[in-house]
Amino acid sequence: MTDHWSLITESPQEECGIIGIFAPDEDVARMAFFGLFALQHRGQEAAGIAVSDGNAMSMYKNVGLVAQVFKPETLTGLQGHYAIGHTRYSTTGSSLIRNAQPFMIETMNGPLALAHNGNLVNSLQLRDELLRQGVGFSSTSDSEVMTMMLARDAGATWEERIKDAMGNWVGAYSLTLLTRDCVYAVRDPWGFRPLCVGLLPGGGYAVASESGALRTLGCEAIRDVKPGEIVALSSNALTVTQAVPPVSPSARCVFEHIYFARPDQTWDGVNVHAVRQKLGEELAREMEIAADVVIPIPDSSIPAAIGFARVSGIAYNDGFVKNRYVGRTFIEPTDSLRKRGVGMKFNVINENVLGKRVIMIDDSIVRGNTTGPLIKLLKNAGASEVHVAITCPPIVHPCFMGVDMGTYDDLIAHKRSVNEIRQMVQADSLVYLSLAGMMRAVGRSDGYCQACFTGTYPVPVDVSSAKTGFERGKK
Repeated sequence: MTDHWSLITESPQEECGIIGIFAPDEDVARMAFFGLFALQHRGQEAAGIAVSDGNAMSMYKNVGLVAQVFKPETLTGLQGHYAIGHTRYSTTGSSLIRNAQPFMIETMNGPLALAHNGNLVNSLQLRDELLRQGVGFSSTSDSEVMTMMLARDAGATWEERIKDAMGNWVGAYSLTLLTRDCVYAVRDPWGFRPLCVGLLPGGGYAVASESGALRTLGCEAIRDVKPGEIVALSSNALTVTQAVPPVSPSARCVFEHIYFARPDQTWDGVNVHAVRQKLGEELAREMEIAADVVIPIPDSSIPAAIGFARVSGIAYNDGFVKNRYVGRTFIEPTDSLRKRGVGMKFNVINENVLGKRVIMIDDSIVRGNTTGPLIKLLKNAGASEVHVAITCPPIVHPCFMGVDMGTYDDLIAHKRSVNEIRQMVQADSLVYLSLAGMMRAVGRSDGYCQACFTGTYPVPVDVSSAKTGFERGKK
């Protein structure tokens, strides 16, 4: 997003959404389009689809929303039995067309396309090594580094090349790979990012970042791609290879449950909507405050507010109306509209808060840009008190695994106490859910990455790196 939307992009920014399809005698490009449409919430900056008919590969990608990038005539030009797709939010590499995915190249082993969700923490070192070997790059994305490593690998099969590369990749990667006659789904051994595969009703298979996208395509028998697995989707049926041993405990991103995933997503056997309701229930048990109404900041906080209201006995109601399309436009606002900030994205239902003590439920506070303005909107609408309850602990460390939370300097909680934050946003009270309460809601005591709360990263990281690290290093 561009800077003028900074006031309305407070939450951690989504990573990316990926999809892969093998469907003989089907319009796989159109299927990929609808799969990406169901994953649009995971990235709104660019989208792309690559297809293969068993002989030749073709691709189209551009900046914009999925429905802006693809038109009927565009999809008609993408014919084949195999497809992969990607909808992007920039993690490594800024929002540029050259960083849009999939990446497609010709190799000595035939064409290859790659779509990536995640972030490699050792990508700079890998890229430097390739540059020394004479490899050129057209982008600043770690995903292109992965593509080039696969292209240069001397393994006899694509499975061998992928397995070899996985031994050198450190960090988060859920991938869909397209070759001339196969789609591969690959997940890192830590299991940072979700990836699931299902059986298509007309024959064939599909893989996607979320189970909801597979259900959109009518998939059945959906299961997670397990950490360290390579799953091949081809005419030889579904084959599964445990390429590298899974890391124990795993390091699934807990923010999938808190914010990123659609509520219909089931990940590792756990439904996201159910977890969010439990987050609210745990908050209610930890927060003792007298109030008249519980309102969520839509949309991810709605289940939590329902759970909070159920346990606390305080009435639930809608307080905000959200314009879901603000912040996803390429038209710059005027100066006067820009100053409206969150007022362009949220309106308050005055009658539901007038004269009332409000508990405002939100999923997180990252930079602190929107919480204060939202409180002000409520008080301007007549709320007598605004108490803020957050469904996770304070975010005091940045993410290096594919979530854009900014740097240490960007994080409002990094050097501030809860009371200092409360004073900054002018809330009557501010409560964060404890780490233990969050994990009780998830239903696990371990197996999830909690580094943004604790600073304990599952893999060694360079805390000075940033998502545009390649670009900053360029002369």
